[in-house]
Amino acid sequence: MVIGAIGMEIVLVGLNHRTAPVEVRERVSFTVEQSRKAAEELRSRGILAETLVLSTCNRSEIYGVPPESSHECAPGLSSFLSEFHEVRADVLNVSLYHHYDRAAVRHLFRVAAGLDSMMLGEAEILGQVREAYKFAHEYGATGPVLNRLFQGAIEVGKRVRTETELGTRPMSVASAGVKLAERIFGKMKERSALVLGAGTISEQVVNQLRDRGIARLFIMNRSRERAEELAGRVGGKVAAWGEWETALTLPDVVVTSVSAEEPVLRREILQGAMAARGNRALFLMDLGVPRNIEASAAELYNVYVYNLDDLTEIVEQNRQARESEVPRAETIVDEHVGKFLSWQASVELVGLVEALRARMREERASFIRARMDSMGHLGASERAQMESMMDELLEKLLVEPAERLRGEKELRRKIQNVEALRDLFLSNREKP
Repeated sequence: MVIGAIGMEIVLVGLNHRTAPVEVRERVSFTVEQSRKAAEELRSRGILAETLVLSTCNRSEIYGVPPESSHECAPGLSSFLSEFHEVRADVLNVSLYHHYDRAAVRHLFRVAAGLDSMMLGEAEILGQVREAYKFAHEYGATGPVLNRLFQGAIEVGKRVRTETELGTRPMSVASAGVKLAERIFGKMKERSALVLGAGTISEQVVNQLRDRGIARLFIMNRSRERAEELAGRVGGKVAAWGEWETALTLPDVVVTSVSAEEPVLRREILQGAMAARGNRALFLMDLGVPRNIEASAAELYNVYVYNLDDLTEIVEQNRQARESEVPRAETIVDEHVGKFLSWQASVELVGLVEALRARMREERASFIRARMDSMGHLGASERAQMESMMDELLEKLLVEPAERLRGEKELRRKIQNVEALRDLFLSNREKP
């Protein structure tokens, strides 16, 4: 494989819970199918050669390897996000961040480690990174650079979870949501709950409620089979999807984590449910992005609607309890950033050496042609021998550095700016 022709720069454009409220995040979230479609469009338009979309409840990010300079393609990525999700650029751009190369690598590694999450040390994010990579790889959106990058990110996440207390005492969005419910109702032992959805986060919510001794637990999911399987494991009951009047009469707590482009629980549904309940207080925790509960439902009497952005206080308490572990986790991140950049530099340098070899051969041929008239006294065999000796000299000058680049990790680590070497030796020439 000739690596010199492969783009090596990395670009990242995205937003997260720090830069955008849930109202904006939900408008640019990606379903699995949208992730595939976005990757295909970015490659077909020539914006990116490799692409991976990471979309979770707290972030939407596009990682890519552009065919040209990463800085030049970033505006195109921002415009693409705006166009793809039909969000005005002036609304979206204030929430976007752009990272390149080292900064992009470090950002991803911190994400996988749970250091960039709303919940420091969040339990779900490593699995989400792994699934996003698996999906993009399976439909051919990634290549050698993103494959290496995301494999490194997964390794970082594993190490942080096994080597620091962030892993032994993980915090999740699900546990934070249940903690918030406890602040409203107190202990769960005399309460009933309805969980909408049966995916990863819903399963974690169910486990949290079970561990807190919830008295009655109902699970509702579009796939009844999946709901029955989850309910059977935790001793819960299944509520038929869409039978809101019945399902919303009993529970004190409703937690939603459903993949849907429009709210599942609309205001009129909840208004009817409250009448059937005699206006008994109802706590709703919306963990979906896009949101599963219509925002105006919070205006109803005795209806308390919370979403991901309402977990701020619990997030801060979680961060303070785990802050001492951050330096150890950051050390692991920095170690793996160095490893990736070393690999990246070595691949680029191999391409640079090949380009230098090609240029030297061109210069040798030009040199001989320019002096051919003055070498008329030499026979054809003598000129061929001289050319062969010059080739041998050029190879000797290049072979040893190339072999050292392949064999010496420390040397690769020391060489940071391959672009500067290209400019130095290949100025005014086509770069590899």
